[in-house]
Amino acid sequence: MQSKGAVKLFAIVLALVCLYQLSFTLVTKNVESNAKEFANGNEKKEKSYLDSIATKGVYNIGVKNYTYQECKEREINLGLDLKGGMNVTLEVSVVDLVRSMAGQNATDPTFQKAINRALEMQRNSQDDFVGLFGKAFKETDPNAKMAAIFANIENQDRINFNSTNDEVLKVLKTEADAAISRTFNILRTRIDKFGVAQPNIQQLGSGRILVELPGVKEPERVRKLLQGTAKLEFWETYTFGEVAPALVQVNKVLAADSQKDSLAKSLLTSTIIKDSKTTKKDTSSLASTSADTTKKSSLVDKLGKDSSAKKDTSQKTFEQFAKENPLFAVLFPADGQVRTQEDKAIVDKSCVVGYTLIKDTAAVNTILAREDVKAMLPKNLRLLWTVKPRSAESQSLELIAIKVSGRDGTAPLDGSAISDARQDFGQFGGKPEISMRMNPEGAKAWKRLTGENVNHSIAIVLDDQVYSFPNVQGEIPNGNSSITGNFEINEAKDLANILKAGKLPAPAHIVEEAVVGPSLGKEAINSGLISFVVALLLVFVFMGIYYNNAGLVAVVALLCNMFFIMGVLASLGAVLTMPGIAGIVLIIALSVDANILIFERVREELRLGKGLRLAVSDGYKHALSSIIDSNVTTLLLGIILYAFGSGPVQGFATTLIIGILCSLFSAIFITRLIFEWMLDSNKEIRFWNEFSKNAFKNIHIAFVDKRKMYYTISGIIIAAGIVSMATRGFNFGVDFVGGRTYVVQFDKASTTEEIHSELGKSFGNSAHDVKTFGTDNRFKITTDYLIEENGPDAESKVLAKLYDGLKANFPGMSEEAFKATKVINSQKVGPTVADDIKTSAVYSILFGCALMFLYILIRFKKWQFGLGATAALIHDVLIILSIFSIFNGVLPFTLEINQDFIAAVLTVMGYSMTDTVVVFDRIREYLGIHPNMDKKQVINDALNATLSRTMNTSLTTFFVLLAIFIFGGDVIRGFTFALLIGIVVGTYSSLCIATPIVVDFDKKKTA
Repeated sequence: MQSKGAVKLFAIVLALVCLYQLSFTLVTKNVESNAKEFANGNEKKEKSYLDSIATKGVYNIGVKNYTYQECKEREINLGLDLKGGMNVTLEVSVVDLVRSMAGQNATDPTFQKAINRALEMQRNSQDDFVGLFGKAFKETDPNAKMAAIFANIENQDRINFNSTNDEVLKVLKTEADAAISRTFNILRTRIDKFGVAQPNIQQLGSGRILVELPGVKEPERVRKLLQGTAKLEFWETYTFGEVAPALVQVNKVLAADSQKDSLAKSLLTSTIIKDSKTTKKDTSSLASTSADTTKKSSLVDKLGKDSSAKKDTSQKTFEQFAKENPLFAVLFPADGQVRTQEDKAIVDKSCVVGYTLIKDTAAVNTILAREDVKAMLPKNLRLLWTVKPRSAESQSLELIAIKVSGRDGTAPLDGSAISDARQDFGQFGGKPEISMRMNPEGAKAWKRLTGENVNHSIAIVLDDQVYSFPNVQGEIPNGNSSITGNFEINEAKDLANILKAGKLPAPAHIVEEAVVGPSLGKEAINSGLISFVVALLLVFVFMGIYYNNAGLVAVVALLCNMFFIMGVLASLGAVLTMPGIAGIVLIIALSVDANILIFERVREELRLGKGLRLAVSDGYKHALSSIIDSNVTTLLLGIILYAFGSGPVQGFATTLIIGILCSLFSAIFITRLIFEWMLDSNKEIRFWNEFSKNAFKNIHIAFVDKRKMYYTISGIIIAAGIVSMATRGFNFGVDFVGGRTYVVQFDKASTTEEIHSELGKSFGNSAHDVKTFGTDNRFKITTDYLIEENGPDAESKVLAKLYDGLKANFPGMSEEAFKATKVINSQKVGPTVADDIKTSAVYSILFGCALMFLYILIRFKKWQFGLGATAALIHDVLIILSIFSIFNGVLPFTLEINQDFIAAVLTVMGYSMTDTVVVFDRIREYLGIHPNMDKKQVINDALNATLSRTMNTSLTTFFVLLAIFIFGGDVIRGFTFALLIGIVVGTYSSLCIATPIVVDFDKKKTA
């Protein structure tokens, strides 16, 4: 063996580096174990313990004493599926940026048509939005000039009226790219201040940003943190007295409307009429939640000259009142219960217009959006809701009258004036609040604004929601202010964090999301470890029994391989996921394949009568070509997986790539070093036992002659699969069709039909599906309810509907408790993301086939070999798809077509290609040795010569995957089933499909 010293040195250095990197994980686990012991089950106490030692040295290696926090940053990074947490993909809303750059011209009909058309095109396109907008604009009006829309004051230094459409699009593209980059930096700043260990944030292209937050237990808090644009504004306000006459007029017009009966009926179905007890209770709470006073006067008492309004409304039914007062049936006036002139004067000066139950805000918004209603209100009036009820008991929001005093419609002061923000506690009552400090320019503007509004309210608005509206007592000259409200401490901290990090240049919406509960993460770790140990034991036993003590050398190399993989993962900061563990277990089988190739070659050399040392040397030399070819093909497919995949698929690809490289080093060099040492020490090396010495030796199968039979068998299965695909279709996962998925843990046995019926009442006409998820009364619920809605509260609305539909199964449990303890996993995939995933899946498979064809063509220099290998790959994919369609709903586990399935298919393609390359390599060798023999016979002999290696590798891999299938948990059962089928089909196709196709298309074959 050449360069033995260099190999030894590299192995020692690699081992030391891996040991150093893995040591941080051991240290952190020891510290956390001590914390658990100290806390004795108290989570807050455990967290306090870890926080107290975060900056203290816990690992002294002489040159440096690492703190717990530093060790934590260097430990193996577990994925969300192993430790719980949240994975979010955000998409920067470039369309909103384009609209904002258009300014007042955003209402232009051509512009609006082009925007809507571009949004339609985006659903089925991989292009960026600006490019699609350019195509849509030209399609809408080929002669229109974009400069007429975008040449305004804000863009005057970049766009003028003579700018061409291409020049305008270039500016829009530059702004969009800059906005995405700024959004990424702002989100990273927010996340860094969130306090999560080992967060991950990266740009994905197409305006998307991936955020991974391990261990997060408050997903709703994260959604608000990430999606809040931080558009902070300070507005002047109208008083209730100034707005009240217009509201009275609106109410009169609505009442006199010719369709008032249908309007009142629609309003009644969405209001408090359904529950008279709730009406009384909430009406009372509405009256008691004003910002400025607790006493009100009655606007109902001054509804103009309408005689019906002067009647005692308390004697009427609420239904009759709603018919005569459509607006005030859903918007309770601010002076609704004021009885004295003194209190009436106070309310008239308030900026609160009225109060509405949260569930009725949509009805009020519908009324206020009517064009005839807008015409009756002051032109510079904006009506905005408060962000939350004033107290936990209240179910109502306040409607605030905003005065737009500037000509351009912008606020007198905005978030750009804020130089610092922090969570603080108020002087009176000690409630959490946000203290803000302004820069010099902001301080001047704030001084002017407060000076002009003494004894009036100024509304502090964030993302079009009013957080507070303090009454100005006097001019504030120092640029200090605060936002008060009914905040929790964490809520105030997050809000201060958002304000300090800065405003997002464009809104960012969650288009894909996955939440894994900690209990499911622990189960994944346990099942992963069990499958890992069982797989190792199976390999150990097989190699020891079949290859004697040479097999034990392979086991040592395998353990070294596992050690190197974990060390490299830790040093690169790569994330270890459950599919990643599956990738490592698969690497066990693939690394054994390299040893089997070497051992089978050594056995052949020994049968030829060569001495042990020469047989070992020649065995390694002759096996090297097949080992390199087979691993390179799998490596290429791993790279394709990484490039086209996302999330768990990338985790699988990462471990697969690292594992292949480590496997090559371990199988070729580590085992060789051990054998060299054993030979130098005159130790006995045996490559067989008595029963395995002549295994597969006297087998002569006429593979080429039986090729028509193989074609027929495959054809029948594929034909049946195509019929099934056309009639039954597939069970597409949520990441292929879009929607939301929840895994819910039930306390008692139930059926999918019962749950589906219960949810039908809650989700209405929205599609929903219910499937069992493993055992222990778990069900996987999928729905497309509100999937097009991207607001920060969309997820809360869906979860509320889920709870409403299922609460009969959880008597006495609150909605919050249900979300925290029973929803153990959730996933959201928006329609555009689902389309992108499907497109990427198709491209990855096609690109994989093309790449394999080119590689085989280059390596074997004959297109027939490339065709045979590619045909075998397509054959394998079709067989797997057929089985997933035919047996969908038949087997007791889910056969979903999702990202994990695509990863499995690509892995099978890699495995099948490995088999095929080994077979082709032997055929090429035999054809070179016997150039004058009948080609069919030579090929048959070559195929039979590889049977020992092929069957041993396939059986080893199959039983390893069987261990994952049985012990790996429900999450990856469909994934491993696809791999199991693929191993069988891949082995079959390499022998019975790929080679016969080479024979049929080789014109130089002999008779």
